[in-house]
Amino acid sequence: MDWLVTLTGAAVVLIILRDVFHTLWHPTRHGGLSRVVMTGLWRLLPPSRAVRGAAGLVGPLGMVCVVVMWAGGVAVGWALVYWPHLPEAFSFSSSLDPADHAGPVDALYVSLVVLATLGLGDIAPAAGWLRVVAPLEALVGFALLTATVSWILGIYPALARRRALALRIRHLRRAGATPQQLDSDTGAAILDGLAQEVTRVCVDFTQYPESYYFHDGHGDTSLARTITCAADLAERGRTARGAGTRLAASVLTSALEDLAAVLDARFLHTEGSPQQVLAAYARDHSTG
Repeated sequence: MDWLVTLTGAAVVLIILRDVFHTLWHPTRHGGLSRVVMTGLWRLLPPSRAVRGAAGLVGPLGMVCVVVMWAGGVAVGWALVYWPHLPEAFSFSSSLDPADHAGPVDALYVSLVVLATLGLGDIAPAAGWLRVVAPLEALVGFALLTATVSWILGIYPALARRRALALRIRHLRRAGATPQQLDSDTGAAILDGLAQEVTRVCVDFTQYPESYYFHDGHGDTSLARTITCAADLAERGRTARGAGTRLAASVLTSALEDLAAVLDARFLHTEGSPQQVLAAYARDHSTG
């Protein structure tokens, strides 16, 4: 039974590490624990029913919950590894009675101390295999800290690119670009630039799918509200006489179709046309 508890703890640790790996370095559309947390919060407080301003908390709050889940899962998993072997396999300071410190709370205390690399030394592993396992937990704790920082440094630049694209589309719409104006080298360059930015956002949604659950608000920085304007610009460009503008418009259309495919496969699941997917994206992020 003791080793069954230990193996259960090891399994919990491996599940958490797998989730960290698939969240940060190998995202899949099937998701994991982190995606379950983010999706659950999004459904619990969708923008359409959220109190004004509360929808913007879903993404940051979700990240906090995921990090707490990672750290808590690792701490509990390693506590299950230690617990069956308390107090025999550990050494205690002279001020502690080993018989009074052999419960699950003490195992969790040891796990948290090792995970945080505090090294208080009042309870330390004495058995040979535990003297190897405990430093591994400290390494995992350091890796979790690094992973959290990397996650933040990856998601927020992705959000900035998404919001910058929304602003650029809004500016072009306000400028009222006509098919005649787009039918020029400048118009072709504008459409080609939009295609590049849409492609970057598509990659961001693939690499950092949790960024979908960050609400951009209901103004000009909301890509969900402005993306259909990019589709309109592409449609205007496709009727131009210039071959360069038509080519750039076709590239933009293809980029929008790829973006719709990623959104539908990972988040919306409408199995509709690109236009229907983009409309569903707008509804899912709507505050109205």
